[in-house]
Amino acid sequence: MAGDAHSNAELNAEVHIPESEHGAGFPPFDATTYSSQILWLAITFGAFYWIMKNVAVPRISGILEDREDRIAGDLSEANRLKEETDEAIAAYEQALAEARNKAHAIASETRAKLKADQEARREKAEAELNEKLKAAEAQIAGVKTEALSQIGDIAGETTSVLVEQLIGKAPTKTDLNKALKSAMN
Repeated sequence: MAGDAHSNAELNAEVHIPESEHGAGFPPFDATTYSSQILWLAITFGAFYWIMKNVAVPRISGILEDREDRIAGDLSEANRLKEETDEAIAAYEQALAEARNKAHAIASETRAKLKADQEARREKAEAELNEKLKAAEAQIAGVKTEALSQIGDIAGETTSVLVEQLIGKAPTKTDLNKALKSAMN
């Protein structure tokens, strides 16, 4: 420590510091410099105020206005796009509803056509069956009539053969016809 004190004294002796500066204290608190400090404070404040007023504030307000305009533009664009989207959705839903209605109409029309076609085929088949049935009934009636017309002849022949075998003599046609008529009535 003794060496440190000696070196400080040597430094002080070599660097010549006036006595007035040693004991005066911190310069901004020196009363003799207040007026110059206030002058420079006013000049600096004025310069900063002028720079802020004429340079910084207009730039900042311009930037804020640009951002505000951009945001307003973006919001209006978003609203326009939302309206277009809503219109597109409404148009899509309307087109979808129309397509469904058209599909239902086509399906109903197709069902009606198929039902009418099926009904026409059924009626045609019934008509053909009725014609075949009438033809078959006519044929049966014809066969029946023919068979009934031949019954008299067959019965007469059979009776004639039976009587001839029983009696040994064939009956006459007139006697045979009389006997058959009385038997059939």
